[in-house]
Amino acid sequence: MEIIGCQFDLAWENPSANYEKACALLAAEKTSSDSLIVLPEMFATGFSMNVEATVEHDNPPASEVFLADLAREKQCAVMGGFAVPSPTPDRGRNELAVFDAEGEKIARYHKNRAFRYTREAEHYEPGEEITVFEFAGWKIAPFICYDLRFPELFRRGTHRGAELITVIASWPEVRDDHWITLLRARAIENLAYVVGINRCGADLNLKYSGRSLIIDPWGKIIADAGSEEGIVRAEIDLQKVRDWRAEFPALADMEVQYLRRLTKQIDE
Repeated sequence: MEIIGCQFDLAWENPSANYEKACALLAAEKTSSDSLIVLPEMFATGFSMNVEATVEHDNPPASEVFLADLAREKQCAVMGGFAVPSPTPDRGRNELAVFDAEGEKIARYHKNRAFRYTREAEHYEPGEEITVFEFAGWKIAPFICYDLRFPELFRRGTHRGAELITVIASWPEVRDDHWITLLRARAIENLAYVVGINRCGADLNLKYSGRSLIIDPWGKIIADAGSEEGIVRAEIDLQKVRDWRAEFPALADMEVQYLRRLTKQIDE
């Protein structure tokens, strides 16, 4: 599979500008049926707590329409994050969706951990379920930003067979070292490829250094977007994951019974 990450400076609360920028950055990128394009967290608006500006009430949401159209145009899978209404009044849901080359939705994930530091939970209701979907022969577990600090979430994905983990984010420059360290740790401990796609530039409050990364199952960075707008891409090899897990069977020593009980409780 080829990963194509799109890192850019998000226009604040301006979906049309962000759709245009993503298209411009991806226009010259060649794709194949087993390519996966990944856009950042809340790519249409930036990580704003103004739910009136970020939550998409259309059915389907405009960002889903954009992602589906992009997937059909590029004839590959596309993933990106956006905000939709929550059943709780005056709150949204920070989510992502994945579309295949036919423009059909193949996965959805609702961010599990709301970022208490910015009072995200007062504006976006956190989720509980873990998503693992299949594409191009891979099992893939997607996560969003602050989820990265909670390894137990990733273990649940690995327990369900995830071989590739994606993390879309609006991760600020001030905690850049944490971003890199935690992405590498999630790859090492789960013996999986990890893809972290971040925004760059600045919003009203923070600067973002980008540093979108593609990391192999040994924790080695194989592609780094740096700090500017652009594309990060790399070919990843499923057999390398499976061979490494067979050679170094650390996952067999996970607390499997605990994970089974936890997964069952969440699913119920």
